[in-house]
Amino acid sequence: MRSDDHHLVVAADAEAQAQLAAQRLIARIELHHERPAICLTGGSGPQRLFALLAGEFESRIPWQRVHWFISDERFVPESDPLSNIGAAKHAFLDGRAPPQNIHAIPTDVATPEDAARRYEAELQAFYGDVLTPDRPLFDLVLGGVGPDGHTASLFPGRPQLAIQDRWVAGVGTAPVEPLVPRVTLTLPALASCAEMLFLVHGASKRDILARVFAGEDLPSARARSHGETVWLVTQDALPENAGVA
Repeated sequence: MRSDDHHLVVAADAEAQAQLAAQRLIARIELHHERPAICLTGGSGPQRLFALLAGEFESRIPWQRVHWFISDERFVPESDPLSNIGAAKHAFLDGRAPPQNIHAIPTDVATPEDAARRYEAELQAFYGDVLTPDRPLFDLVLGGVGPDGHTASLFPGRPQLAIQDRWVAGVGTAPVEPLVPRVTLTLPALASCAEMLFLVHGASKRDILARVFAGEDLPSARARSHGETVWLVTQDALPENAGVA
């Protein structure tokens, strides 16, 4: 049963935001004692959170049970500095999460579409073939907002945004830096979560966040959880119209 539970949490600064995000992530893990599934995001937004998971919160994570996924990937080798999962591994996964629990989007294939098909098959092997609203694929999906309102690699006006019958899609070109092909989860796959947690910080995000909160048809406004959608925003990123969120 779909819920429109969607609310705003304001953090004083980026450090407080990361602390709150870590607490929410661990709370979701604790609610799923058998096989928690966390979907990470790339970019600068989660980097302080990743550092906390490798440090202060490390002992609170049952590393042997948690499975880690990624919402989108740049179509580059995992060793490339642009790789989202490569950055997450370097920041906190390597040496903690069992390698078989880290589900990277494969970029050692011919095309982004090949990678998308492979990753969709991996997700279905983990979960099953049909998404069911009352049984989320992920316990938590981390999200961010790009300067154009994109989230994951779902960009405004691009055909991947309209896909309803696939879980993963290739993105041949990206309209924002870095200008490399991508692979992204689709809106139905992102929605299949107990909680979607957007992390937004910095004054540079205030204008785009105002547009999202005003209801403009942007990818990050369309992305909603079947469970709980939370916008965890620092004070400096908070727009004047934040009361509508």
